[in-house]
Amino acid sequence: MKTMWNLLHELHWPSVFWGAVASGILAILIIVGSRSLADFDAALVGYTFACIFCLFGTVYRYSVWLSKPPTRRYWKRGWQLLFTPSTWRLGARINLLIQGIWSRLLFQTFVLRRGKRRWLGHMLLAWGCFLGFAVTFPLVFGWIHFQQGAILPAQTYRIIFFGFHVATIPLTGLLSWSIFHALVISSVMVLAGVMIVMVRRMFDFGAVAVERFSRDFLPLLLLFAVAASGMLLWISYEWFGGQFYNALATFHAITVIAFLVYLPFGKLFHIFQRPASLGVVFYRAVGEMGHPAVCPVTGKPFGSELQTNDLKHVLPQLGFDYSAPDPNVVATSTDARSDAPASKPLPAWNEISPEGRRMVIGRVHNAIRRGKFD
Repeated sequence: MKTMWNLLHELHWPSVFWGAVASGILAILIIVGSRSLADFDAALVGYTFACIFCLFGTVYRYSVWLSKPPTRRYWKRGWQLLFTPSTWRLGARINLLIQGIWSRLLFQTFVLRRGKRRWLGHMLLAWGCFLGFAVTFPLVFGWIHFQQGAILPAQTYRIIFFGFHVATIPLTGLLSWSIFHALVISSVMVLAGVMIVMVRRMFDFGAVAVERFSRDFLPLLLLFAVAASGMLLWISYEWFGGQFYNALATFHAITVIAFLVYLPFGKLFHIFQRPASLGVVFYRAVGEMGHPAVCPVTGKPFGSELQTNDLKHVLPQLGFDYSAPDPNVVATSTDARSDAPASKPLPAWNEISPEGRRMVIGRVHNAIRRGKFD
């Protein structure tokens, strides 16, 4: 059993530092945005500390993720290629960025290719959660609140954001109804998405074969608990005169806090990883525009030179050595019918295409057995 000292020793302390910095910045923004807590609702203090912990865990895990050599390389390359004027025209960069945001973040076509029902469930969950986050966090932090506006000739509300009046809305109408029921709309979307995904998890044999409770069902159950308890709060207030409201509010707070604590360390962490995939879009585009990597064995292009060179840089950091220091290794120009290898050394293994690797292995076997296979 690990002791507390061992657990502390295993922490990635640079990531702890960045997580603490992010949490401190959020705490300062809460104080500033709520006008020194004048607009802060003390009843939501539990949510607030859960949000701060969630941010700490998210930044910690993200920092650990970026400390991995392949991820760090992709991350740096993505930003470098995005802001390098010599790489391509500004218009091309903006166009590619818009396409990447649309396909990978907004419309998520990569899920649509796996099935329409699966895409629908994913979109309902993604946008339902986004809407819930966009409403909940500013309200909890005291960044946004509503004040009574004019009474005559029509009642209005004033929207206050960071202490500044930003808009005035009528008390009645579709706009005000949508704003005041945004969390209800979010709950309906999340519940529908959970049901669609849950059905797939139970009846898709391919998904059933590889699923695990902690990875696949737990996040769905947490999302269901948060959305369902939030809906029950609205139903209690709207139709039952507030019966059981306090008990439901306590249960809802427990589910939300549990969800926020789980968020940085479970499957839903991919919410924060997904925007980083935009760097892969630029990486591939630049690789396709640049020089191809040509296999020295087959003489055929098999990938981008950019990726091949980056792979040579990353693999040694992971403890893999694919170089060929032995000058007697079979050369790329070795003839399969020859018994003696050429003097030219074999290049690094990752510089050879899969087809070329099979040819090299075959030539080595042929040289060892002197062309005689029983």
